[in-house]
Amino acid sequence: MDEAEAHKRITSYIKVGDDDQEGKEALERFKKITSYVDGAYDTDDGFQKLDKYIKDTLESKFNSPGNRLFYLALPPSVFSTVGRGLKKNAYAKGTNRIVVEKPFGKDTESYKELSNALKKEWSEEETYRIDHYLGKEMVKNMVVLRFANIALQSSWDKNSISNVQITFKEAIGTEGRGGYFDEFGIIRDILQNRASAAEWCPIAGC
Repeated sequence: MDEAEAHKRITSYIKVGDDDQEGKEALERFKKITSYVDGAYDTDDGFQKLDKYIKDTLESKFNSPGNRLFYLALPPSVFSTVGRGLKKNAYAKGTNRIVVEKPFGKDTESYKELSNALKKEWSEEETYRIDHYLGKEMVKNMVVLRFANIALQSSWDKNSISNVQITFKEAIGTEGRGGYFDEFGIIRDILQNRASAAEWCPIAGC
């Protein structure tokens, strides 16, 4: 995949109207600040290529040497391999951070194994484990929202709500992620953090 194909993929779901000139210009500006560097997970060459690109192109252009954040939106099975490659080949003299996206292992043992592998290369202060929670904060505060609002408090009860439906919609299929879902499972990947898709039905019988 080259940079043109990468730009095509990352912008394919950004909707801009045919008559939206301002939107088209913003999209072009976005493309200009995004770039693509290819390389294998398990060899030094790719990481060295990335390091050179960051130094020669990004850090010199934006005058920001030595401060790097690596976001690993990758299969968990390669977290430790990529973390090791980055530390060996692309670790800068300034501030370095590595972000790993869930699921961080598939059980307690795999979590410990992965965590220990990363700790060999990256300190705890440099490591961040995150998830794309979407609207989870809103859902977590649903009870507070209900009892803090008189109108909702009087209608959100067993006499007024017939059912609660949780719907998950995604326009794409598993695409090239079949192996990932085979190993970790769709439930572990999305069920615990997609509660924002809950559809509340406040009228009995709907």
